[in-house]
Amino acid sequence: MMKKVVTLMLSLIMVLSLAACGSTDSKKADSDKTVKSDLEYVKEKGTLVVGITDFEPMDYKDENGEWIGFDADMAKAFAESLGVEVEFVEIDWDNKIIELDGKTIDCVWNGMTLVDEVKEGMECSNAYCENAQVVVVPTEKASDYQTVESLSNLSFAVEAGSAGEEQAEALNLSFTPVKAQADTLMEVSAGTSDAAIIDLLMAGAMIGEGTGYANLTYTVSLNSEEYGVGFRKGSDLAKALNTFFADSYADGTMMQCAEKYGVQKTIIPQN
Repeated sequence: MMKKVVTLMLSLIMVLSLAACGSTDSKKADSDKTVKSDLEYVKEKGTLVVGITDFEPMDYKDENGEWIGFDADMAKAFAESLGVEVEFVEIDWDNKIIELDGKTIDCVWNGMTLVDEVKEGMECSNAYCENAQVVVVPTEKASDYQTVESLSNLSFAVEAGSAGEEQAEALNLSFTPVKAQADTLMEVSAGTSDAAIIDLLMAGAMIGEGTGYANLTYTVSLNSEEYGVGFRKGSDLAKALNTFFADSYADGTMMQCAEKYGVQKTIIPQN
């Protein structure tokens, strides 16, 4: 009799245990069904929030305070293709991955160099633009700084968290991090830094004759690099953007936009 009771109790415990497991599995399955992809998340809220800095010719404001530039215009077109609005948010470049993971922005689209830190911390699009890091100095001193070896005694301004800062560290140069690439030019123009390291595309648009920094020029090219757009790790928005890039390159709209901002020679063909 006792054996029958024990057997019955064990059977009851097993049934309850299996029921509990089944309930847990069911809850997990239900939970999995409610997890939205990044693409679904953006479409549901109706806005693609783009993290940027002031970086002509990629992202900058016109006389009416509207964000324009090659990257800004392409971001607007991509958002339109998704059926959502676009919102631009200026970010601290050094905190771009934190901003993404915290969902204060949905992507970083700002002439972002595909360095290891970026590729490890974000889901990146295909490269769409070629670039380089260049040294900016006052025009009257340019002849003195034509080689990497000649830079060792200069004090540099670089954007915090940028490819320019990475180059300064790699070359053991003395540098001061600032908030934005545009700020590095102010530092050099004011004489508070001897030189700056910035993107070639920015140098082409913002320094030299006919610009606000006619007294500055660039000399040494330190590397070659590529731009990409960054999303949250694992985001399906990167794949959607790659498709958009391929379509806009094929129909000519990407190159039309590039020509508008003078960056057509840097565009990487999209397949």
